[in-house]
Amino acid sequence: MKRISIRAFVGIGVLGAMAHVLMMLNFPLPPFPNFLLVDFSDIPALVAALLYGPLAGVAVELLKNVLNYVFVGSATGVPIGQIANFTAGAAFILPVSYIYGKAASKKGLLLGLAAGTVTMALVMSVLNYYVFMPAYTLFLGAPQMSAPEAKALVVSAILPFNAVKGAMAAIVFQLLFWRLRAWLEKQAASRQAA
Repeated sequence: MKRISIRAFVGIGVLGAMAHVLMMLNFPLPPFPNFLLVDFSDIPALVAALLYGPLAGVAVELLKNVLNYVFVGSATGVPIGQIANFTAGAAFILPVSYIYGKAASKKGLLLGLAAGTVTMALVMSVLNYYVFMPAYTLFLGAPQMSAPEAKALVVSAILPFNAVKGAMAAIVFQLLFWRLRAWLEKQAASRQAA
């Protein structure tokens, strides 16, 4: 039991470091505002969630954002972007982990990735409207938006952006997952046997 815990701990650390590097390789998507950036840092968290359980995936999300705050920092000293990224990542990976855990098949993975994408898009729309956009106004001095302006930004940019980001991560993850599936299953079986 102790050996597996150490292996999981090391695995989470390695996947967290990989996620941090992938988080720094972000890029904008042309139809969306430049402050919305795509990265593939949720993929190592998904691997951790499927390999070690959903809490391991959340731990990878937390670790990558702590590393990002430590090494990249924040313009305000307040980690608003990192908190938003952590929330989005957790909202994406938890449904995938749960659904794939119940139905470990191609259909289960597709269903989980679709549910994760929808969950992330909806959760981030609500939280951006009520929490993150007001926090940017408060801490960054960004211009305060009226309720209709904020709603328009959420509907026209944030909701579709998170849907596209989730779909992109889902496609890339599937390409990797089917190549790594035998190894992941072997690792999960050895973890359960011990």
